[in-house]
Amino acid sequence: MCLAIPGKIVSIEGNVGDVDFGGVTRKANLSMVEASVGDWAVVHAGFAIQIMDEEDAQETIRLWNEVLESDKTKFC
Repeated sequence: MCLAIPGKIVSIEGNVGDVDFGGVTRKANLSMVEASVGDWAVVHAGFAIQIMDEEDAQETIRLWNEVLESDKTKFC
């Protein structure tokens, strides 16, 4: 299964951005989207594939956390 997770772009250099995923920062290729620092991006396999507004990003993160919390025993 592949997941695409929203993160906040905190810096950009060329086509690569540092994206914050709830305190964990990773590099992502931004060449497929028009992005600015402060934007929320959906990142899959190291590539930003969509820019989304903060409200949608936060809702997506909330839903992921809900799923992970409800299925916690299945992952142990």
